[in-house]
Amino acid sequence: MSNMISAHVNVIKNFIKLRTKNVHGDREIFGNYVTSLPCHQNAVDIVSGWNCSFPPHLGLVAGELATYADSRISWMMSQYGPLDGKKVLELGPLEGGHTFMLEEAGAEVDAVEANQLAFLRCLITKEILGLSHARIWLGDFVKWLEEKPTIYDLIVASGVLYHSNDPLHLIELIAKRTSTVYLWTHFIDDGLMPRSDPRRLVFADEPEIQDFHGVSVRTYRRTYLDAPIHAEFCGGPKDEHRWLNRDDLLAALRVVGFAHITLEGEEPDHRHGPAISIFAHK
Repeated sequence: MSNMISAHVNVIKNFIKLRTKNVHGDREIFGNYVTSLPCHQNAVDIVSGWNCSFPPHLGLVAGELATYADSRISWMMSQYGPLDGKKVLELGPLEGGHTFMLEEAGAEVDAVEANQLAFLRCLITKEILGLSHARIWLGDFVKWLEEKPTIYDLIVASGVLYHSNDPLHLIELIAKRTSTVYLWTHFIDDGLMPRSDPRRLVFADEPEIQDFHGVSVRTYRRTYLDAPIHAEFCGGPKDEHRWLNRDDLLAALRVVGFAHITLEGEEPDHRHGPAISIFAHK
């Protein structure tokens, strides 16, 4: 608990430093005070770069993605069944929309976010939407999976696998901590995204071949180019990350024990590359 509090304090201190250029000279510290009527919009406005929106009845201006009512998560829950009292680990909650859906379904959620600004947005979302059974943790979820012995009923990894520098290691760690996983992820498929496709320009020319428990897996190194300069950036902590070939990804899941795999919502024309929802259990 003390480590979590310390992490929260450090994030807030760093955020204040970003907003204060010279406390003793131009007295900009006073710009950090809000003198208008207290409201949730004030909290939303202190952190730029929102990707996600809030339920319309709240009347808040933030991002555009309605992750609080995401059909992908609804589909995942229809596959899993009731979540009342289930322990769920959410990897990369972004701004807490999916966290809200999981808690509304009755789950007890640990949500681990590495991006400091996204973490602050999650805390704001938690306050605005009144989440009481979800805990938002700041840090690397790979280290969480490596070092925390907790076994979860379900791990939700929506929009994170393709941001990983070592996606096979992440799959292996997930398999050690749960019998059920949901993934929404991009993937490589030469039929859906051939080498001539402009979306391939950010990838290395040739795949790296890795042996994963006897399975040959093609991984494709990718760069964000200049994307991290934007406040809305919601990728991984390293510019060098790897996507997996679609068939190899499914084979990797099976080899670590996820024998039952259901696919849904394939998006071959997604602007970044083909994507799909995967529900897998042992």
